[in-house]
Amino acid sequence: MHKMNIPFLDLKATYLELKPEIDAAIKRVLDSGWYILGEEVNAFEQEYAAYCEAKHCVGLANGLDALHLALSALGVGSGDEVIVPSNTYIATWLAVSHCGATPIPVEPDPATYNLDPMRIEAAITPRTKVILPVHLYGQPADMTPILAIARKHGLKVLEDGAQGHGARYKGKRLGAHGDVVTWSFYPGKNLGAFGDGGAITTNDEEIAERIRVLRNYGSRVKYVNEVRGFNSRLDPMQAAVLRVKLTVLDTWNARRAEIASRYQKGLANIGLTLPFVPEWSEPAWHLYVVQHPQRDALQKKLGEIGIGTLIHYPIPPHLQRAYAAAGYAKGQFPIAEQMANQLLSIPMGPHLEPEDVEKVISTFCKIEQ
Repeated sequence: MHKMNIPFLDLKATYLELKPEIDAAIKRVLDSGWYILGEEVNAFEQEYAAYCEAKHCVGLANGLDALHLALSALGVGSGDEVIVPSNTYIATWLAVSHCGATPIPVEPDPATYNLDPMRIEAAITPRTKVILPVHLYGQPADMTPILAIARKHGLKVLEDGAQGHGARYKGKRLGAHGDVVTWSFYPGKNLGAFGDGGAITTNDEEIAERIRVLRNYGSRVKYVNEVRGFNSRLDPMQAAVLRVKLTVLDTWNARRAEIASRYQKGLANIGLTLPFVPEWSEPAWHLYVVQHPQRDALQKKLGEIGIGTLIHYPIPPHLQRAYAAAGYAKGQFPIAEQMANQLLSIPMGPHLEPEDVEKVISTFCKIEQ
């Protein structure tokens, strides 16, 4: 089989498609002489809030800061517990730890890979303060039962939307189902900056205002510091780039959905477990993730042929050295561990050519014969 060159994701293409608009936006910021917060960030915040069907957006330095500051604004501190998925990028857990609180892992639904609402109540204790579902791989978590459990127990809900830009749950865009939603604009995201960036969206004015103060050294007025804040501000240059990309996000997400649809048909019945999409879900298709019992061997073969793949994520948080002190044992969260051993993310992005999609499908079919 001849060597291909199909990247997992082509980031440069996202710039080239929008080059004149992005160059003009960057020049606008350079010409403005205003390089921290300011009008460019304000404009993006308004536009992104409207896009997310939320009342407020606060731009932040990155997705981890968004999680950390959102938890802080919800009053999470030392001694508190936050329910998190056992299978997520470690940032979800780190934000909890940075507040002095304890992440309490709950296993996902094996079909959707998202936090299983049926398992949440068993993990709630008097110390629980927040439930933190992740919209993993761009697939919305099942928010209705999660919100019902939270209301029943007097808990807050913080959604990690880092992979879910533009996804819909029961027809409503992700952005304000829970108390607050956090976003990452890491370059590889569906809405990605040219560096780090993050934000929160919420319908709660009080939470939004708390986070605005926290992101800016705990200050509303320069040199007047109300609380012990942080320096976590979305850069105007990144805001300008994001404003351009936001205008094409739905178009790019539609391209992703077309690729996912082609994969769903072309990769059926060849020994792979394909993504399951509930009828209430409109995923953003940040990633297209398949499951295979011999994942590592499969990835090696694909790499040799020239098809780029990644593993999201090879080590679950409870088995990371960062959480060794928590004393989790191997086998304690078997669903998360199976996913870490068997999941493979295959090429996906708005600039993946249709012929390359077909090459990926035909290669899988040949390997799996």
